[in-house]
Amino acid sequence: MTSVKEQEAIRKLMVFLQEWDSAHKVARSHILDNFIKSNDGKTEPELELEFSQGASLFLARLTAWLRITYRYSTCLNKLLKSIGIFLSAASGRRYLIEFLEIGGVLILLEILGLNHLKEEDKRESVKLLQLVADAGRKYKELICESYGVRSLAQFLATSNSAEAQEDVQVLMDSLGRGNPKYQNQVYKGLVAVLPCTSPRAQLLALQTLRVMQDTVGQAPSILVEPVLGVLRSVHLDVQYEAIQLLKSLMVHEVRPAVLKGLVALLTPSRKTAFTFCGDTTKDPTTLCLREPMLVYIQQAAAAKVIGILAKESAEVAEELIQLKVVHGLMVAVGNLDHMASQRHASISLEYFVHTFPFVEECVKKALGPTLFQRFMDSPETWYTKMDPVQAEELSSNIVDIPRDMARMQS
Repeated sequence: MTSVKEQEAIRKLMVFLQEWDSAHKVARSHILDNFIKSNDGKTEPELELEFSQGASLFLARLTAWLRITYRYSTCLNKLLKSIGIFLSAASGRRYLIEFLEIGGVLILLEILGLNHLKEEDKRESVKLLQLVADAGRKYKELICESYGVRSLAQFLATSNSAEAQEDVQVLMDSLGRGNPKYQNQVYKGLVAVLPCTSPRAQLLALQTLRVMQDTVGQAPSILVEPVLGVLRSVHLDVQYEAIQLLKSLMVHEVRPAVLKGLVALLTPSRKTAFTFCGDTTKDPTTLCLREPMLVYIQQAAAAKVIGILAKESAEVAEELIQLKVVHGLMVAVGNLDHMASQRHASISLEYFVHTFPFVEECVKKALGPTLFQRFMDSPETWYTKMDPVQAEELSSNIVDIPRDMARMQS
């Protein structure tokens, strides 16, 4: 038989549950406030003591209300935090299982895709998903099987909250570790984030991809174009992460595609560089500068990356020469519309000239002795004194080094 003390505890629990069942939104909000304040950080035994061994009865009510109201943001933040107290409780694995049995993961993922909900609510949803993932491999697989990677990648790309995006990065990194069945899916989900318009999302995706690269092994070919596209970013920290990822790809099978893509970026077509943007200006004869600037930013970044990669590996430098990088760098040096392109291309070109005698001979022939000497004397500034005629000669250069010459002259 139960003791008087136990009977009193059970009576208090029943009164509490009846109070919850009969309460409306405002009253329930107060109940949640008190619950969060009193129970945050408690273990499973402590919660059971608080609820007279009936904590699951309250959790069941919380999850039931979540299922009914999550689309309408009814105390959603407090409700998710309250459920989080159960899911984070030490020794509380049974709470997690009870939450999952009612379709908790699917609800949390759907919350991320509801545009009318607040960012702070979605961040709480991500935190609960992290608690699920922390429980082990089979729980990570459950999130991935529920199309979680797609939902998380989309939220990362569209969120306006830096804190929420960082939480998503941590979760995506977690899903990519100790989860061999779905690690490639996580990797591709991060690649899908790269073309988005959020610099923060691009930065976080690039960082996570670089960390995952060693685990995944060979980089898929679908990675090349998005990473090269990120070089258009006006944010130097984003460009830096892209460069670091490109450096790590030099030991993988995608290296030829990466190098070919970088060289191609040195010579953007005039059609690409100068486009009319009737939707951004009332005057149809006015050239839109936004797109040309992005192309030229990408050109400058490509010239910079090429120099970095060439200096780190003679073999890479030889491959770049065979891809006609010297021609492309000279074209970029002649771009009077973007000084950064001229500077980075000139610095990279200097390396090839100093390292490969045949390149020096070809460049000297193309520039002429006077201009070549200026280049050699001050590769970081000589282009500032270049006149339009000289720039045009560089832009239209026909330097063509035989494919085998690089190895012969190395």
